[in-house]
Order: sequence, then structure tokens, then C-alpha cells
Amino acid sequence: QVQLVESGGGLVQAGDSLRLSCAASGRTFSRYFLGWFRQAPGKEREFVGAISWSGDRTTWISSVNGRFTISRDNAKNAVYLQMDNLKPEDTAVYYCAVATVPNQGFGVADREFYDYWGQGTQVTVSS
Repeated sequence: QVQLVESGGGLVQAGDSLRLSCAASGRTFSRYFLGWFRQAPGKEREFVGAISWSGDRTTWISSVNGRFTISRDNAKNAVYLQMDNLKPEDTAVYYCAVATVPNQGFGVADREFYDYWGQGTQVTVSS
């Protein structure tokens, strides 16, 4: 069993930055792929970005490429999402997810790839 807890969300203005954290417990997750997703009101949960177990590979949706950065600290069982130059359209609940047993047939951008999720943290960006 893995527990994930996100933190760091809040209300900011357009152009500001936020750093989200995701702390894992219950299992050492240094060998697992980690992803960030977000869900805006009335919309489907969408993929934001993911990082490989070693941290040397990341992937993003185009709308955040160049503004968001994922990093991980395996010694602390933590992953971070640095969000710069935030825009109102980034407003959503942000979730981290881990694939301890990747669901074959799905890619890292698919929700089905991951088997544990955090409870989410709200990010609101005002214009």
C-alpha cells in the first residue's frame, strides 16, 4: 500500500509561481514512474507531466512545456512540481500518482497506467 499526499497549492495571480510537493509513504518508490495530473471543474482529469524512476526522463503536455518542471528526491520519497508563469487556465486540483505496477497497454499519460493517487491540492490562478 502506498499513500500519497500533495501539498503546496493555493491562490496566486497570473504570472506567479507555485511548487507542489507529493510525499509518499508505505513503500520506497525510487523505482517507480510518477505522474502529475489535474482536473478543472467540469472537465476530465488530464495528464500534466511525468518523471521516470531515475529522474532523467520527463514528459509534458504542450500547454505547460517550458513553464512546469518535475523533480524527485528518492531519498525523501518525494516528487515536486514547480510551476512558473502560471495562467488562469492552470486552475485545477492537482494530483500526483505512482505506477508501482504499470498497467500494460497504457502509457504514462493515461490515468490507467497508475495505481495509487493522492487526494489532490487546489491551485487557483486569478487573472
